Amino acid sequence: MSIPLPLSILILLSAVPLAAGEIRVNEIRSDNRRIIPLDEFGFTHRGILELNITQFSLSGTKPDPPSALSNVGFFLCTSDAWLQVLYQIEDREINCVLESNAIKKVFTLDLLPSPTASQYNDSYTEIGADQFALVFANCFPDLAVSMTVRSAMYNLEGGAKSNRRDYLSAGKTVLPRVYFLLSLIYFLLVLLWIAVLYRKRSTVFTIHFFMLAVLNLKMLNLLCEAEDKSYINRTGSAHGWDILFYIFSFLKGISTFTLIVLIGTGWSFLKPYLQDREKKVLVMVIPLQVVANIAQVVIDESGPFDQDWITWKQIFLLVDVICCCAVLFPIVWSIKNLREAARTDGKAAVNLMKLTLFRQYYIVVVSYIYFTRVVVYALETITSYKYVWTSVVAGELATLAFYVFTGYKFKPEPHNPYLMIDDEEEEAAVEQLKLEDDFEL
Repeated sequence: MSIPLPLSILILLSAVPLAAGEIRVNEIRSDNRRIIPLDEFGFTHRGILELNITQFSLSGTKPDPPSALSNVGFFLCTSDAWLQVLYQIEDREINCVLESNAIKKVFTLDLLPSPTASQYNDSYTEIGADQFALVFANCFPDLAVSMTVRSAMYNLEGGAKSNRRDYLSAGKTVLPRVYFLLSLIYFLLVLLWIAVLYRKRSTVFTIHFFMLAVLNLKMLNLLCEAEDKSYINRTGSAHGWDILFYIFSFLKGISTFTLIVLIGTGWSFLKPYLQDREKKVLVMVIPLQVVANIAQVVIDESGPFDQDWITWKQIFLLVDVICCCAVLFPIVWSIKNLREAARTDGKAAVNLMKLTLFRQYYIVVVSYIYFTRVVVYALETITSYKYVWTSVVAGELATLAFYVFTGYKFKPEPHNPYLMIDDEEEEAAVEQLKLEDDFEL
């Protein structure tokens, strides 16, 4: 029996996120896929997997004899082990994944008490310290499987007497404290920004209140995520905190992209209105953020066992890229308008200072998007599973730095430096514009 396993399966397994490790219940109905990834978890030297299978049934062409069902079942493997399995299949050393010595078998269907048994319960402790994916393999293409799989993966922490269960993957156990500490930092930023708005209330614009709203949403988002991870860590379930997390994550995502667009247009502090093309950007970005958040919820809640999981993952990535590109257009338009105004309205220094500010903001936005979407993902990929929290911290610190830069550069000023320009500064600005024009030519 030769079962070809294409490279796409490797991609599918590698796309499985570093799951929180919570207790998961996956319902599989009449599925004949050869490989079904279920979950991934970083184990310590005291890791345990509990597996409960109910409502189990087979349909289609059943193998004969029943002992052949040893090629249908669950196994654990690392990414390195999976590569070795692919090489073994390519070299025809094995015909089925479950025949490989590189994996750790958990349970195969030939171990059922009877051919008519519809449920199975067991725990697996000889795992070893590493990051493992829990996978279901079916080496019979004409055999469809239906079952409900409840999996619980956790590490035992503390002494031999306590044996406290930690349902967060190794490398993520510190995240509740990290998120809570970051929420406190944002709380302090909220208080600081309120004080700034109060002291300089005569020059406060609407955009500054919007910045305050964004900070509050980010703080609440981090607080809910801290509680979400904390409950999962202790009990294996979020106990409803995941719902609040999704709500504030949705509001935070929309408000952050909207803020970038509004600042990029100069709305409120440079002009009291939005042009039609700028409104179109907002009309496009907000619905796309709705789609992105829906996709994120589906990705987190359904898991890689769902046949549409990869599709939703691709939708999320595509929409996120489109949003990141769209928010750059208003900043580019503002830079272009300020350059033209610097040559025509006789206020070269004023417009040049604004132009410099918007150029800086453009660079910072691009750097922020690149770091949080590319660099953080690269860190997560190359970092050991024990230190996966470092990529989370890197992304959150980049976001914090971006918010601080935005607030500092666009804070309300009682004495607007744009309007305090003397003749020498005006002449210097004109000369700089001429030099830039000569350089472009």
